[in-house]
Parts: sequence; C-alpha cells; structure tokens
Amino acid sequence: MQLKLRKIGNSVGLVLPKEILAHLKAGEGDTVEFTETPEGYRVAGSETDFAKTMAVMRDLSQRYRNTLRELAK
Repeated sequence: MQLKLRKIGNSVGLVLPKEILAHLKAGEGDTVEFTETPEGYRVAGSETDFAKTMAVMRDLSQRYRNTLRELAK
C-alpha cells in the first residue's frame, strides 16, 4: 500500500486508512512506534508488547540510574 505525505499546517503528515489503524490497534491520540531494524523499519501501535517492554525499561533505567552507571564502568 502506498500512502501520500501531505502538508498539514507547517508540518507534513501521513493519513492512515482505517484498515492500517485496526491492524496497529491504534486510534486518534495513540502513539505509534517506529523501530529501525536491519531489514527496514518496524511499525507498532501503542498496545504492543514492545511498547510495554520499553515502558518498563525506561522505568527501570530511571530507578537504577546510578547502579547502571557504575556497572558500565
């Protein structure tokens, strides 16, 4: 499927068809994750395991910031 980039105000946006939104389990106001992989980009809606894992990792890295810094030495 090819989608056209469109000017929206001072930005450029992409309008996603409802089929793609349903596949991503995403809707208006949700976050969509783009992850670079060796094969290209992976797109995932906000309800994926990846998004949940990243939220946990952000929390852990914040809580254990000093410990992780010491371990990295």
